[in-house]
Amino acid sequence: MNQGKYVFAQLLEFLDNDCFERIVRKYEGNKGIRGFSCWNQLLIMIFGQLSNRDSLRDMMTVIEAHKSKAYHLGFGRCMNLSTISRANASRDYRIFEEFAMYIVAYARRLRVHAEFEVKTEGHIYAFDSSTISLCLSVFWWATYKRAAGAIKIHTLLDVRTQIPCFMLITPASVNDIKAMEHIPYETNGFYIFDRAYNSFSDLYRIHRLGAFFVLRAKDNLKFRRIYSRPCDSTSVCCDQTGVFTTGKSPKLYPEKIRRIRYYDAETDREFVFLTNNFSLSANDIALLYKNRWQIELFFKWIKQHLKIKSFWGYTENAVKIQLYCAIIAYCLVAIVAKELKIDRPIYTILQIIGFSLHDKTPLKQLLTTNDYRNVKELDCNLLLFS
Repeated sequence: MNQGKYVFAQLLEFLDNDCFERIVRKYEGNKGIRGFSCWNQLLIMIFGQLSNRDSLRDMMTVIEAHKSKAYHLGFGRCMNLSTISRANASRDYRIFEEFAMYIVAYARRLRVHAEFEVKTEGHIYAFDSSTISLCLSVFWWATYKRAAGAIKIHTLLDVRTQIPCFMLITPASVNDIKAMEHIPYETNGFYIFDRAYNSFSDLYRIHRLGAFFVLRAKDNLKFRRIYSRPCDSTSVCCDQTGVFTTGKSPKLYPEKIRRIRYYDAETDREFVFLTNNFSLSANDIALLYKNRWQIELFFKWIKQHLKIKSFWGYTENAVKIQLYCAIIAYCLVAIVAKELKIDRPIYTILQIIGFSLHDKTPLKQLLTTNDYRNVKELDCNLLLFS
């Protein structure tokens, strides 16, 4: 790595500028722009994420302190607080959304051979949403309750690679089930849902597409057993095949379905799972659902270490741009860790990079010279890219 480049500039070498410019041309993002392009805007937003800035004003204070370095960091020359604010409010968020999905796909390809406990032909996904509270008087568009505002981030997490491969941002008033119809389902893929997603019409759609689901059933489920399988462990209370019996359920899901009742000794709780997969063992189905918890840890991690709870703009467009730039920053660090073979948690790498963006130390040397393994971070191994 060139020692003459700042750490931030070295990080940018892992971003595909040509791809981003194609997306910008598609949405005419630079139409009528003189100095502060969409690329400059992207770099500013990534810089704010990596340096953990609380606001645009806070970020501009830091950038002004290093004004002589702005050009070499890629920020451009026509840059001030009002320029960035207008750009976030007016430029099409789909530019950053589409580029985020491109970066996500690239990061997933790097991790495609990651090991996982359950052997399946397709990818394994966990789907859930996380709510971020907002002030309704400021974020007027994020209607939720009478005196409160909030948004939901509906996320599909690739469990094997730990990369979020699909995101949908909506007002918090949108029901979780509504987001299921937007998921890009894949043949042979496994989709893991909590019991908030008991939409039998959407589950049947997954089944017809040749994909599989694992769902925690609600307590009031009406089910008629046709036959039972032998239980493959003491934790499996029953493994049954049957059909739904009451209400609209038989019409919404007219085919046979598998029901597994599983006892978890660690938590002293009993779970009931529904799946359309009849080949995996009951223990493997339970293990798949157990890995759904990884998406909860992912939400917790990004809320703690990326700027998605304090926003740098008030419009819906600005909020979406910031959220997609947070995902780009997350995947960028993951890509760097994989490409440079850095055997450290992402949080540790973010700590090092966050304090070193204006240094000229070679990136590989910066991340491998010292031992940072004593950094204490809950569940840090969850986001280890080795």
